[in-house]
Amino acid sequence: MSQPSETLQALCAIARKVAATEVMPRYQKVVAEIKHDGSLFTEADLAAQQALQRLLPALVDCPVLGEEMTQDEQEKLWETCTDGLWVVDPIDGTSNFAHGLPYFAVSIALFRAHRPVMGVVYVPVLDECFAAEAGQGAWLNQDRLPFLGDDKKLKHAMAAVETKWLSGHLATRIVTVNPYHSHRNYGASTIDWCWLAAGRTDVMLHGAQKLWDYAAGVLILLESGGQVGSIFHADYWQENPWHRSAVAARTPSLYKAWQAWVQANK
Repeated sequence: MSQPSETLQALCAIARKVAATEVMPRYQKVVAEIKHDGSLFTEADLAAQQALQRLLPALVDCPVLGEEMTQDEQEKLWETCTDGLWVVDPIDGTSNFAHGLPYFAVSIALFRAHRPVMGVVYVPVLDECFAAEAGQGAWLNQDRLPFLGDDKKLKHAMAAVETKWLSGHLATRIVTVNPYHSHRNYGASTIDWCWLAAGRTDVMLHGAQKLWDYAAGVLILLESGGQVGSIFHADYWQENPWHRSAVAARTPSLYKAWQAWVQANK
């Protein structure tokens, strides 16, 4: 398929609309509050989630699971709506958003049988819409991913690494050994997946992502030809969906080298 399907294009339009009407008008203007788990949220998060809850069922008639719900609500939807479920992060990178940093996104994924079948991550500051559909490919705006097909050695790779949830030994090894060229951590997991898919980074490591952190991004990476596993399982999907680690790379050879290094140093 050379272009995204009509449904996927419509999903991109929804992400763009919500960002334009609910997110960007509040950018650099809202005060963040602290949730019970210590993370931040703003009125923009709530407004964007409410808009997605209105708009998405009109595209595909399924319930919407959002980050700004209670844990009980989220778990009930996940367990009971296996035939179709929207999973959204109204603003991934809320801490960035609240502090005026331009690295945040609206993320939307459609799940069936606990697997993503359609996903969109829209980065409003850059006007970049990453999208994918299972078995059909991935795109950035209207251009097919990946952009960069060259292969690298791990020692030359750019890595996206979140050390916060890594075990002490693995986190120490990452800092002291640095098996790659350099690493970055921008504070928005959904964008990390997409930049990996586009070849802006080469490998990624995260100790524990929540459902909405990877829902759309993992599909975008896989449909661009990337590979993913976890720290504890060769099969990425075997891990706890609410705290899923990720070891990923944009090419099979990089993935093999990266996963081998992680396993030897965990």
